[in-house]
Amino acid sequence: MSLPLKYGAIKQALVPKSDFNRYLVAFVGALVLLALLFGGSSVSEADGERLSLDLVDIPQIVLDKDVELARARNRNCSYWDCFNVYRCGQRGLTGGTEEQQERISIYVYPLKEYVDGDTRKQAFQLTKEFYTILKTIVNSPYYTANPNEACLFVPTLDTLNQNRIDVNLVGKALASLPYWENGENHILFNFIAGSAPDFNTVLDVNTDRAMILGSGFDSWTFRPGFDLPMPMFSSILEHHQLNSMNLDRKFLLISSQLNIFQRQYRIMQELTYDFPNDILLLQRCPTTTVKAEESFDASRPIETASSPEELIKSIKDIRCNFPQGNEYEYPGVLENGQFCLIARGVRLSQPTLMDALAAGCIPVIMSDNLILPFSDILDWDLISIRIYENNLHSVITTLKAVSKERIQELRAQGAYVYDRYFSSLEKIILTTLDQLNDRIFPHLSKTYMHWNVPKTQHSTQNPLFLPLIAPKSQGFTAVILTYDRIESLFILIQKLATVPSLQKILVIWNNQKKSPPHPSLFPKIGKPLKVIQTTANKLSNRFYPYEEIETEAILTIDDDIVMLTADELDFGYEVWREFPDRIVGFPSRTHVWDNATNRWRYESEWTNQISMVLTGAAFHHKYWSYMYTNAMPGNIKDWVDEHMNCEDIAMNFLVANITNKPPIKVAPRKKFKCPECTNNEMLSADLNHMMERSACINRFAEIYGTMPLKTVEFRADPVLFKDNFPEKLKRFNDIGSL
Repeated sequence: MSLPLKYGAIKQALVPKSDFNRYLVAFVGALVLLALLFGGSSVSEADGERLSLDLVDIPQIVLDKDVELARARNRNCSYWDCFNVYRCGQRGLTGGTEEQQERISIYVYPLKEYVDGDTRKQAFQLTKEFYTILKTIVNSPYYTANPNEACLFVPTLDTLNQNRIDVNLVGKALASLPYWENGENHILFNFIAGSAPDFNTVLDVNTDRAMILGSGFDSWTFRPGFDLPMPMFSSILEHHQLNSMNLDRKFLLISSQLNIFQRQYRIMQELTYDFPNDILLLQRCPTTTVKAEESFDASRPIETASSPEELIKSIKDIRCNFPQGNEYEYPGVLENGQFCLIARGVRLSQPTLMDALAAGCIPVIMSDNLILPFSDILDWDLISIRIYENNLHSVITTLKAVSKERIQELRAQGAYVYDRYFSSLEKIILTTLDQLNDRIFPHLSKTYMHWNVPKTQHSTQNPLFLPLIAPKSQGFTAVILTYDRIESLFILIQKLATVPSLQKILVIWNNQKKSPPHPSLFPKIGKPLKVIQTTANKLSNRFYPYEEIETEAILTIDDDIVMLTADELDFGYEVWREFPDRIVGFPSRTHVWDNATNRWRYESEWTNQISMVLTGAAFHHKYWSYMYTNAMPGNIKDWVDEHMNCEDIAMNFLVANITNKPPIKVAPRKKFKCPECTNNEMLSADLNHMMERSACINRFAEIYGTMPLKTVEFRADPVLFKDNFPEKLKRFNDIGSL
């Protein structure tokens, strides 16, 4: 009560004593009211200070038998119906900087001890691992001490190990939290779910709408886009330094798990007899040893955190091989294996996965419906090999077929991923928070390359903030560049209107001397159509990022390309959805080096090689229209407009230079002649056309300082395109021929 006394000393000379007492009572009442409004928030929270994690004198909360229990876990929760995104991004309202507005804010409840009112049984036991998690969150840039600006809430209830909690008391404790609100925007951490004999793959606690961040999910219990899969932390690695890049590997495959199913263990025994020099099958020795699978299950209470290090160091984990019975120390033995078997046990998730990555032993994951850790961001095909449980008998044959180069790539990527994301509990938690931030602010989310490719490695890049496959529902916008070929333009519009994925048509009228036809003369179609008259006759007008383009995909098409069918165009769009950062189209060309002239030559011969797809009929992302208009290197754009040629080559140069990828040709058609047009109307009829195109390639290569175009022998055709199947089984039947 020092604050009111100081206040009184100042005011005593200014007001009568009776008035002072009245002010004092009012001031204290206001403080009490504020405390009630903020649900018991401490002064440190109001002042914006970080939460104190002092373990001395933790308040004890008694849970009576009549206390409300949290509702059961909502199995159907998704990000869209169980998460309140409007809680997020509130920091700016309290005067935060722009940087603060662009990330999530996480509130951590104060430490409290929950006990049963009758038996005084504890709801949970605080472990060193969970204390580390709380400390990491509080020290992270995502933390906020103000619950009113929080996007996510972290209860300080240790639910990491279900075997060490009272599920009923924890459910009551959750419901008693001041900001619980049916678990909305709350996150709970769990490494070991379920208990004997069922061993469920999700925490058996009434968690209502709370998100579960944990390991051991299967495809039945995991809620995609809502829950977040984490690795099972292997505490044994805290006390062992493993050499992940050890190249002297004696065994092809090591099976070190002690809880492998009997059926699988018998198969491994048979394989050991057949391949005695390739397999090291470990089992429990006759004498009892510490089991790494149970190292976290024996996670120590926080109050004894100083002694377990010496305890674990003093007890070695010794395992014996089958059938000889020779002793090996775990996890150091994993350094002798090229591959390590990660099999399903009574629990899906195994700490052996982290042990193998730490030792540079490539995981062979044999658990059909396991949701792998951080699977939303990590490409596990670059780290591990996955086999079906029914194919265990052929595992050695499968592994012997893996090339040495592939083994080196898997081991190097595994070492990189482990060091970056898994090598400590702090890194695991920070990676988890980064994923949550990307989920809530997708426009700022990191790309596949960021998560999976080392920064020092030169590799292709996708500059677009897109999923691996672009959404199908959005469709594409057709941009038609025309001058005055009215008849072929109308024919093209009618054909485009029959394409299911078309959303809108833009006609770019490039003739300033002649007005476009009256809207009443245009074909009557069921899709939006708009005519835009340009102020100058430039080929670059086809790539201008018009505000009318609302779709991500653009089909740029000439007014004389009337031979493409609806199936071809729809299939082209489907191919673009899988390669949204590339140019995907129909007419293709290539460039070749002419030894006689020591220059590049534009080539239009019908060969299997392509390096360009002409934008007279091609799909591209609208991002490239923006880049072409605003970020084209040198004077390429002005040169194209001046010479009325090579805008398609310029676009191919631009995309290939940024992505380091070739374009994709769609369908086998190679003839793109306008039946209604005469040769003297077509640019390609000009005798100087090929020479000008070759000059363009050489000029652009000089400006870029390199040749970015990539030559490839690849073409995308529909499934069953040439197979003798009934047309009902084929989706795209009307595909043109050569």
